[in-house]
Amino acid sequence: MGFTSTAVAGTPILDITFEQAGPADGVPVILLHGFPYDVRSYDEVVAPLVAQGARVLAPYLRGFGPTTFRDPATPRSGQQAALGQDLVDFMDVLGLESAVLAGYDWGGRAACITAALLPQRVRGLVTVDGYNIQNIAAANEPTLPEWESMLWYQYYFHSERGRHGLEQHREELCSLLWRTWSPTWTEAGEAFAASASSVHNPDFVDVVIHSYRHRFGLADGDSRYQRTEELLAEQPPITVPTVMVESGADGLLGPGPAADRDHFTGPYEHLILEDVGHNPPQEAPDRFAAAVLSLL
Repeated sequence: MGFTSTAVAGTPILDITFEQAGPADGVPVILLHGFPYDVRSYDEVVAPLVAQGARVLAPYLRGFGPTTFRDPATPRSGQQAALGQDLVDFMDVLGLESAVLAGYDWGGRAACITAALLPQRVRGLVTVDGYNIQNIAAANEPTLPEWESMLWYQYYFHSERGRHGLEQHREELCSLLWRTWSPTWTEAGEAFAASASSVHNPDFVDVVIHSYRHRFGLADGDSRYQRTEELLAEQPPITVPTVMVESGADGLLGPGPAADRDHFTGPYEHLILEDVGHNPPQEAPDRFAAAVLSLL
């Protein structure tokens, strides 16, 4: 059994489409996908969680799938504070006082932000590859050339050529990222087909381009999130119980997540998935589900 129904949560900014399963009175678990993925990452994670009585919810992030902006005039921001606020708004609309949060990539960032700034709303956190809150002040400090080469897509998006490339070749580009970032996952190309429709959201390009420009200081943020960005600039600690999942075969390399250990000041477990790439819930659903279940 995977997700059993789809619904829409009308927040102040977005109509967030989400998929769900499990009892309405179960412990809420919110599963958050990354870029350029969608909720299909969690199809095989759902059943073990529901079997233990969890209420499982997986929202499509802003710019993905059927999630839409309510006002055409709202800036199509992809900045980290917007992702964090979207998650809080989602919980508020559904009346969720607290939840276990689990995510990777952009979704892991939203989860980390919420855990850091509103720990009373987070029962536990599963975060892939460490402390995902961006340190924008240090964004232009170079890393090792080998790591820099893997960020080609980010530098590409800084240019108008990159914007047009994403507009015109979004499936080809995103499929390439899936396959490159999960080099041991032979089914990556086939699995992308089930998520390809999500990159055709009319706001996808604008949100993605803004995300990768804002994090390097190349685009202004939406003023409504300025105070949150100031708080995130302080790199606040995460105090909630945390399982940090390390992808041992991630094709998107950089500093190891162990370097982030000091950001986590509460109960902490470091789980290494040696043979898994950038999308652990879809590549290793049983092990990812077990990490979530350890926090219920």
